[in-house]
Amino acid sequence: MTLRLIVLAIMVIGVGDQGHADQMPPAASYVFGYTDQLSYVGGDTIAFHLSSSEPNVELTISRVGAQAERVHREIGIACTAHPIPDRASSDGCGWPAAWTFTVPDAWKSGYYEVAISSGGDNPAKGSAFFVVRSGDSQPKSTILLQLSTNTYNAYTNWGGHSLYSYHDRDGLQGHQVSFDRPINSQFRNWELPFVRWAESSGYAIDYAVNSDLEFHPEILKDYRLVLSVGHDEYWSSPMRDSLEQFIGDGGNVAFFSGNTCCWQVRSGNNGRTLTSWKQTPNMDPLYRTGDHRLLSTAWSHHLVGRPENELTGVGFLWGGYHRSHGQFMDGSGAFTVHRPDHWLFRGTGLKRGDEFGGNDSIVGYECDGCEMKWVDGLPVPTHADGTPETFQILGTCEARWAPGDSYWYDRFPTDRVGAAVLGVYTSEKGGTVVTAGTTDWAHGLPGGDRAVIQITKNVLDRLGQ
Repeated sequence: MTLRLIVLAIMVIGVGDQGHADQMPPAASYVFGYTDQLSYVGGDTIAFHLSSSEPNVELTISRVGAQAERVHREIGIACTAHPIPDRASSDGCGWPAAWTFTVPDAWKSGYYEVAISSGGDNPAKGSAFFVVRSGDSQPKSTILLQLSTNTYNAYTNWGGHSLYSYHDRDGLQGHQVSFDRPINSQFRNWELPFVRWAESSGYAIDYAVNSDLEFHPEILKDYRLVLSVGHDEYWSSPMRDSLEQFIGDGGNVAFFSGNTCCWQVRSGNNGRTLTSWKQTPNMDPLYRTGDHRLLSTAWSHHLVGRPENELTGVGFLWGGYHRSHGQFMDGSGAFTVHRPDHWLFRGTGLKRGDEFGGNDSIVGYECDGCEMKWVDGLPVPTHADGTPETFQILGTCEARWAPGDSYWYDRFPTDRVGAAVLGVYTSEKGGTVVTAGTTDWAHGLPGGDRAVIQITKNVLDRLGQ
């Protein structure tokens, strides 16, 4: 290639602020956006960072709960097309704020969806989201739902990379992802079915995001029960520290989720980036320091020595997949009941050996379990994997890792069959932790499964007081 052609190529591609080639924008009309933070309280200012091929855009903001309620519409926002940096997915877009807005004090805590449009007959469309926390001047619920926003980011490949290789721009796995880019929310997959049912059933719930447990842990003092729903996979050490302190002080937690706290991440740039080396901990820069407690790999990895079982009662190492990834594809999708006299089953009418939840496949996708043995026909934890001494196994359903998943971990037996485990434990000061051990528990709520609904009510009514 001649020097003249090289210069022309650089001019066509463009060069980003960091000296890397910018990515090409879409050929069609487009609008993209993100907010400067994930959560706010009344009186905070939201900065909307937008990029569009059109000179003006409009925003519609709706609170999405039992119903979608439109709370604000702004038209005629002047917008500009900004470059997409080569490292947008890991370092952020760096776009300037196109519009700012102060959160009204009257806005309820909740998940707020932002519809972005260029207007006209065939508009370009984009989306963003943020959460409003309950402010100090507002009445608070006793129940806090922290959304799995770290997981949303981990699976987003906008700008080139996610923490997965299957949809990566170069077929490689990223090791850092930024919130300063458009994020593909997973809220509608798992949390929204729970939220719709809970709010429609009269439960008042306040909202936060994963990183609030790290950067605003003081909010936990206002609540009796903290919820995790769906796919809550990526946790930082400060997040765990905050919630474990909450439990240790007598607070209650319900993990209506699976694959929970599977991977350790490290927050950077004041919470705007996440670092994770996952299956290659020896490539993490911390590996050579000799202090492996914060290695960004599986929490249950022997180098980290802090299995998620110590928090949740269960972990992915002893669970796996059910009706996904080729594992137990003809499985029941249901829990088998082992201890029906426990308060969790009160009002369900379930008996030992009964199954429930199969019609809605509440045991599905990714599942967490614990090492167990069978005594007089009942499963009992061995506690060798970090599962607390007071943990009781109330229900199980078979699960297993996909064969390729275990190759990277030097201590994983490839022929292990695990289980999704529904169970409960109590801390020394009375904090109770319930775990469903499956990502798909909430699917039984809109499905109308009577047992799933009654068990969920039992947890909220007993632990939210």
